[in-house]
Amino acid sequence: MATKQFIAMSIASPMVSVITCFYNEETFLEETILSVLAQTYTDWELLLVDDGSPDTSPAIAKRYADLYPDKIIYLQHEHHANKGVCKSRNLGVAKSRGNYIAYLDADDVWLPEKLQNQLNVFQQHPQATALLEASNYWYSWQSPQRSNVIIPIGSNEQDTLYHPPALILQLYPLGHGAAPCPSGMMVKRSVHQHILFVEDFIGPTAVYEDQAFLAQLYLHETIFVSSGCNNLYRQRQASQVFNVHQDGRYHRVRQYYLEWFAQYLNNHSIHNNEVNALLQKALLPYHHPLRFRVFHDIPSRIVRKIKRIARKLLNRVAA
Repeated sequence: MATKQFIAMSIASPMVSVITCFYNEETFLEETILSVLAQTYTDWELLLVDDGSPDTSPAIAKRYADLYPDKIIYLQHEHHANKGVCKSRNLGVAKSRGNYIAYLDADDVWLPEKLQNQLNVFQQHPQATALLEASNYWYSWQSPQRSNVIIPIGSNEQDTLYHPPALILQLYPLGHGAAPCPSGMMVKRSVHQHILFVEDFIGPTAVYEDQAFLAQLYLHETIFVSSGCNNLYRQRQASQVFNVHQDGRYHRVRQYYLEWFAQYLNNHSIHNNEVNALLQKALLPYHHPLRFRVFHDIPSRIVRKIKRIARKLLNRVAA
């Protein structure tokens, strides 16, 4: 009897849970949903988490949930409240049933082979608990004359496994390599037994919510970095990232993240000399601005000026 119950549960539960949180995304949400429906791999569920949207995007989500009741689930917070993307993603995780969890931002699009390609990687590398892939920074959706740009993860070796804490040393915001976009990620369900999205990141600081989640992955999980690219990361001026840069809040938000990360390391008794050195360097302009200016900012400006002068002299000689 127990065996029959297990088989029934296995049949009912999808292999992959896709979590899409949305707030006022009536312009793009349908295109995002359609990109999941177009997946060549079909054993998935899509959880559409409404973060209190006052526009027509809840109606769009509900319509697709009604059309595909066995595949698409509409969720919202109590009283249709707006609680931020982290609480919304965690709600989706709590309600999900899949063995793997994938995230798709409500204005991004997946290519049809995304789920199949990433599941193939997990099958080939069973020790991996998380997968990160490149993203296609999508400009042409709005301006066909603009070229899209595929940004790989980091600048080091691709298609390989990384063990803690290698990626946190290499990738933004402590390292120089490009970090992944949520729409290019997939994790095993076991990851969410001890790692969730950090709900302290709300409002302007939500710009760093994915970095807070990724920092935990880098410190605790075995991660496969793929050179594949199966997602279109929509670039638009209305995005929160764009606005934070435009109105001068970037450094306040970055400082908030760095101080959260320092507290996280302390709370979890994580001591790594390389990680700590990079963190202290990143915090220097906020905690010790004069020292940063004297020993880092001014010398860097001088070096850049010398290089400009040298280039001009070389150009004159060549002429």
